[in-house]
Amino acid sequence: MHRTRGRQPAGTRRAGLNRLPLAAAICFAVSSAAFAQDTGQAQAPTGTAAAEHKVATLSAVTVTAQKRTENLQKVPVSIQVLGTDQIEQLHIKNFDDYVKYLPSVSYQSAGPGFSEIYMRGVASGGDGNHSASRPSVGVYLDEQPVTTVTGPLDIHMYDIARVEVLAGPQGSLYGASAESGALRIITNKPDPSGFAANYSVGIDSVAHGGIGNTVEGMVNIPISKTAAIRLVGWHEHDAGYIDNKPGTRTYPVWGGTVSNARNCTSSSLLVCLPAAKKNYNDVDTNGARAALKVDLNDDWSVNGTFMGQYTRANGNIATDPAIGDLALTHFYPESTTDRWWQAALTVEGKIGNFDLTYAYAHLNRDNVEHNDYSDYSFWYDQLPYAYGNYIYDNSGALINPSQYIIGKDHYSVNSHELRIASPKEDRLRLVGGVFWEKSVHDIEQRYMINGFSDSLTIPGWPNTIWLTEQVRTDQDEAVFGELSYDFIPDTLTGTIGGRYFRADNSLGGYYGFSAGYYPGSSYGEAGCISPQPYRGAPCLDFDKNVKESGSLGKVNLTWNINPSKMIYVTRSEGYRPGGINRRGSLPPYKSDFLTNLEFGWKTTWFGNRLSFNGSVFEQKWKDFQFSILGANGLTEIKNANQARIRGLESQLNWAATYNLELGAGFAFYDAKLTANYCGFTDASGTPVTDCPGAEEAPKGTQLPVTPKFKGNLVARYTFDVGQNEAFIQGAVVHVGERKSDLRVFENSLTGNLAAYTTMDFSAGFQKGSWSVDMYVNNLFDKRGQLYKYAECAEAVCAAHGVVPQYPNGQVYTVTNVPRTVGLRFTQNF
Repeated sequence: MHRTRGRQPAGTRRAGLNRLPLAAAICFAVSSAAFAQDTGQAQAPTGTAAAEHKVATLSAVTVTAQKRTENLQKVPVSIQVLGTDQIEQLHIKNFDDYVKYLPSVSYQSAGPGFSEIYMRGVASGGDGNHSASRPSVGVYLDEQPVTTVTGPLDIHMYDIARVEVLAGPQGSLYGASAESGALRIITNKPDPSGFAANYSVGIDSVAHGGIGNTVEGMVNIPISKTAAIRLVGWHEHDAGYIDNKPGTRTYPVWGGTVSNARNCTSSSLLVCLPAAKKNYNDVDTNGARAALKVDLNDDWSVNGTFMGQYTRANGNIATDPAIGDLALTHFYPESTTDRWWQAALTVEGKIGNFDLTYAYAHLNRDNVEHNDYSDYSFWYDQLPYAYGNYIYDNSGALINPSQYIIGKDHYSVNSHELRIASPKEDRLRLVGGVFWEKSVHDIEQRYMINGFSDSLTIPGWPNTIWLTEQVRTDQDEAVFGELSYDFIPDTLTGTIGGRYFRADNSLGGYYGFSAGYYPGSSYGEAGCISPQPYRGAPCLDFDKNVKESGSLGKVNLTWNINPSKMIYVTRSEGYRPGGINRRGSLPPYKSDFLTNLEFGWKTTWFGNRLSFNGSVFEQKWKDFQFSILGANGLTEIKNANQARIRGLESQLNWAATYNLELGAGFAFYDAKLTANYCGFTDASGTPVTDCPGAEEAPKGTQLPVTPKFKGNLVARYTFDVGQNEAFIQGAVVHVGERKSDLRVFENSLTGNLAAYTTMDFSAGFQKGSWSVDMYVNNLFDKRGQLYKYAECAEAVCAAHGVVPQYPNGQVYTVTNVPRTVGLRFTQNF
C-alpha cells in the first residue's frame, strides 16, 4: 500500500535514533517474501496526546484488475501489487528487477526483452524461439497488451504507478494469452491540478564488470484546468560482466582451427575471428513517454500516450562453465537491438450512470539479432555426423564450417477493446465488452557461413546456408463479461463470467536450404509449392492456418465476513491458442486449456496494521503445448499431455512500529505430470500417453522452471535525523531448485537449476525536496541460475564424453547480475 509518513515531533526523534541498531539487525536477519502493499500512517490531531505517539497503519491500494477501480482488499482475485514507492525503494529498473519480488512468477531470460514468463507453475519450458507457442501470461501496458512471441516489452520502470500481477486463469476478462495469469504495468497519468517535475541520476559498479549509469526525468505540465501533458525520458547504461575469453576450436573434419584472440594471425588452417573482449555484455537503453489527458467535461475524458524505447544489448548474458565463471568463448560478434514504439488512446465516459471505456493501441516492434552459432557446427562436425564434409567454397575446398545468425523480427500489433460497466454500488453489477486484436509477425533468419560456395547458398542470399522468411498472423476476437449479484448486501456476492472467442492463426513462407545443398529435401528450395519468389526467398514452401472458437467460464462466491476480512471460492478457465509449426511438414498444434479451483482470503488485523492475504488452489492443464529443438535446430511444438499444479500463495504486510515496516510473500507449488509424456501425438494431434518403457517423462515428473518454493521479504526502517528523514532497508529473495527440462534424459544432460538466496541492502537520506540513497544488490555475490540451454539438440550439443574440452557437453547458464553497488540522487519540484 502507498505509504505517507509525517514528520515526527521533536520529542520522538531521539527515540528513533536509539532504535537504529536494533532496526539494522532486523533488516539483516529477516528472510523470505515481498511487499504486496506499502504501509502508511494515520495522523492524530495536532495538539493531542496521541500526536506524541503516532500509530502506524496500512493505507488502501486501488487496482483496476477487474476493469473497474477497486480497493485491492475487496477484489476476490489473487493479486500482488508493487506500488510507486516500492518500485523506487527496491531500485527496480527493468523486468529482471521486479519479477524477483513476485513469488507467483517464474521466468527464463535470453536478454533484455527476450524473456519467457510463467505463473503458478504452468511451465513446460521452451527456447523462446520466434515461432514458438504464444505466451501463457499476458502482459499489459495500461489498457493495452504488449505481449509478443519472443517476450514482452522490457519497459524501463520509471514514473510507474504500480505493477499488478493477477495469478491464475484470467480468461473471462483478458482472454487468449492470460491462460495462467496477467501482469499489468500502470503508468502515472497527466494531472491538470498542478505542475510537477522530478529527476534522478545514478551510478553503479558491477562486481567483475564495469560501471553503469542511469538518468531519468519527468515533467507534468497543466495546459488548463482540464488538460495536462506528462513528459518522461530515460537513459540507462548497464555495465557488462561476462568476459568473452580468447580461445580456439579445431574442427575434426575440416582439420582447421578458429581463434577469437585479438592478436591472432591467419594462416591456411587458422581463421582469425577477433571477438574476444572483457565485460562484453553491456546494455544501453533510451526511451521516452509523452501523455496527454483532456477532461472534455465532468463525464468524459481522453488519454493519449506515445511511448518508445531503444535497447542495444551487446554480447551474451550466458556463461559457459567449461570456460570459467562469468565467461564463455564465442567467435562471432553478438548483439541484439530492440526498438519499439506504441501509440495508445483511451476514452472514458458515462452513458447514463454506466461507465464506458474504449482502448486502442498500435505497437510496432523491431528486433535484430547477431548471434554466434558455431556450437552447432562444431558439435555436428563430430562423428558420426561429419558436418564439415558438406561445407566448401567455390573451388570445392573444405572451409571453416562455423555458422553465425542474422535474425530480424518485426511485429505490428493492433488492438481494440470497448467495454461498459454498471455502477459498482449497485446490487447487480455488470462488466462486459468486445475485444479485437491482430498481430502480424515478419520473421527473417539467415544462418551464415563466410566463403560458402555460390552453388550451395540460398539464391540471392550470399553465404546463407539456411533461410527462414515467414509471416505469422495471430488474430483474436472475443465477447466477454462478468455479472455480480449481492445475495446479502456487503456480505455475500456471487459472480459468473465468460468469454466467447474466435482465433485465426496462420504461418507461411520459406524455410530451408538451397536445392544445390539439399536436392532431396521436402522443404527449402527443393520443396517449393509455388514457382514464384516469396519476399525475396526462392519460393513459398507452405501456407497454413488454423481457426478455432470456444468459450471460457468463471464462477466466484465471495463472503465478506466483516469490513476487514473476506474469503472467496473461484473456478476459472484460461486457454492458449493453437498454431502452425515453423517446420511446415509437422501438423498444427492444438490449444491448451487450464482449469483452476481456488480458495482465497484477504484480511486485515489489529486496527489495519497487518494484512494477510493468500490462496490455495489446484489447476489442471490439458494437452499443454511443449516446444523442443528438433532436427536442424528448428523449434517443434507438440501437445504434450496432462499436468496438475497444486499451490499455496500468500502475502503479509505489517506496520510493526511507526518506523519499521515488513512485507513478506511466498509461494509453494507441487506441479507434476498426471500422464506419461511419450514425445509424440496421434494423427489427430492428441498426445499419446501409453508408451511403456519409452516415456520421455513419466507420470509424476515435476514440471520445469518453477521451484517448489519461492519467497522474499523486505524490511524498511525509517527515522529522523534532525528535521530530515533517513532509512535503511534489507531485502531477501529465495528461489528453490528447479528442473531445466521436462524430459528426463535431456534434463540429465543440462542439469537442474540450483536453489539460491540473494540479499539487497540500501540506505538513504532525504532533505526537503531531494534525496540520496546508496544500495547494494546481490550483497553476497551469489550466482542464481535462471536458465540453462544448449545451442542445438541436447543429445548433440550437451552430450557427455564426446569432446574432451567439454566432458559434460556444452551447456550455457544464465545467471543473475553479480553484486552491484550504486548511488542515486533524486530531486522533486
